[in-house]
Amino acid sequence: MSPLLGLRSELQDTCTSLGLMLSVVLLMGLARVVARQQLHRPVAHAFVLEFLATFQLCCCTHELQLLSEQHPAHPTWTLTLVYFFSLVHGLTLVGTSSNPCGVMMQMMLGGMSPETGAVRLLAQLVSALCSRYCTSALWSLGLTQYHVSERSFACKNPIRVDLLKAVITEAVCSFLFHSALLHFQEVRTKLRIHLLAALITFLVYAGILLMILMFSFFLPWLHNNHTINKKE
Repeated sequence: MSPLLGLRSELQDTCTSLGLMLSVVLLMGLARVVARQQLHRPVAHAFVLEFLATFQLCCCTHELQLLSEQHPAHPTWTLTLVYFFSLVHGLTLVGTSSNPCGVMMQMMLGGMSPETGAVRLLAQLVSALCSRYCTSALWSLGLTQYHVSERSFACKNPIRVDLLKAVITEAVCSFLFHSALLHFQEVRTKLRIHLLAALITFLVYAGILLMILMFSFFLPWLHNNHTINKKE
């Protein structure tokens, strides 16, 4: 009976985490409806919508990261959640960036004024900090066995490989994502959201695989070709 009880407890904790994330999505959705109705100044409108979008994204990311750490032996479940919530964010956060790189890319392409870009970047920064403290407060309630107030939000070095490998892998993944983002602009919204969600899930899974392939095969092949050309 003990393994069965443990499985039941784990299932309840997972459902609680999913319920928390969906509650955040619903609350932010309601807040966006109110903001669109009540705010008519463009600057205030842009700030609030970007704040709400970033808050939703950050809270769900914190919770997803926690869930992934509890189920390291079941990556399929984690990837399924990444795909599902990527779809949710894509459907609910239309018209917002929720990402500094996205804002800067729009500014460089001339699709956004520097003033609007600065307002959105400020909203993202403030919202990310607020989500951090709100998530910490929620975890301190102990709603699940892995929601503990002692869990640290201190900044840690996420790089667990050589710096050069990490930089190249991040650059390749970012290039693929933002290139796809630009090319998917002409695709219908419903299809585009599924394509981007699938791409995000692939990049989450393939970040390590891409690095292994690059440093085991692609870069040595380039080096050998360069050496042969020099000899010739």
